[in-house]
Amino acid sequence: MDYEVKAGSLEESFAAVEANAGAVERPVLSGSDTSRSAFIDGYIRKGAALELKSVSGATPGDGGYAIPREIDATVDALLKGISPIRAIANVVQVGSAGYRKLVTQNGVASGWAADDAARPDTGTPLFNEVVPSFGDLCAKPSATQAMLDDAQFDVEAWLAGEIATEFAKAEGSAFVNGNGVNRPKGFLQAPTAATPDAVRAFGTLQYVPTGTLGAFSASPQDKLVELVHTLRSPYRQGAVWVMNATTLAAIRKFKTTDGAFLWQAGLASGQPDTLLGYPVIEAEDMPDIANNSLSVAFGNFKAGFLIAERTETRILRDPYSNKPFVQFYATKRLGGCVSNSESIKLLKFSAT
Repeated sequence: MDYEVKAGSLEESFAAVEANAGAVERPVLSGSDTSRSAFIDGYIRKGAALELKSVSGATPGDGGYAIPREIDATVDALLKGISPIRAIANVVQVGSAGYRKLVTQNGVASGWAADDAARPDTGTPLFNEVVPSFGDLCAKPSATQAMLDDAQFDVEAWLAGEIATEFAKAEGSAFVNGNGVNRPKGFLQAPTAATPDAVRAFGTLQYVPTGTLGAFSASPQDKLVELVHTLRSPYRQGAVWVMNATTLAAIRKFKTTDGAFLWQAGLASGQPDTLLGYPVIEAEDMPDIANNSLSVAFGNFKAGFLIAERTETRILRDPYSNKPFVQFYATKRLGGCVSNSESIKLLKFSAT
């Protein structure tokens, strides 16, 4: 009898648990739709305090909030589309500003041996340390409170677009010409020499002179072909041209001796234009053709240029500094430098 009573009580307990199972609330995960909505509708539109990850400060919102992952991913996707060097470089996510990378110079030594023979010693590789120069990349888009209160105004798309556009302008310039002081060090700021890879110091980029000061020579196609083949074969897989629109306009007019253009348009939608069979990347921060200018780069930027960035974009809402506008102060920790000086070559408009 007692067993039947206990069994009946146990069944009732299970039934009660099953009935309440749907009412159990699970904790909201960071980056979920709920936190995303709270960030946009609460903090961005109205300035409400959030229980999201705070960056710094004595009170939660003083240092700004980390943007939810979905919005941060939208910013990153837009950056890849409008920041030309980012699209072709090696981008790594780091947790701190102390990122370092070891690079072997001239590769790692190897050798051959029979199956049952002792393995001979190989030469010790030479390692070089690459340390990107970091800085805080900042953007400050503004909107009126009336815009933010308008339910039809897509705040998320507007904010992501504004941040990405401003970030792209600033980082595009830094990746090419940055001096490395509180910002990335651009590849055109690296030391240069005309010597080949085997004898050139690590970190120094090789250039090919055009033979004419401030202009192409009488046979410009010859110098372009020479520049391509100064890059070793493994690096030519994935190599691209980088130049600005003015330089590209001049090169598009060049023809071979049989009248064919060196520059070829992409044959299908989405395919890049090519020069001597390699894609052309248009970067407006590259210099115009001038005396001793380094106006054309050719290389494998995935192997040659490193971009290191913190994984989170921070944002601080400021409705007071510039009334009637609400300013959004967005920051991201970003660094960059040449990581392999053998994989990027330059064309110098000089006599020697």
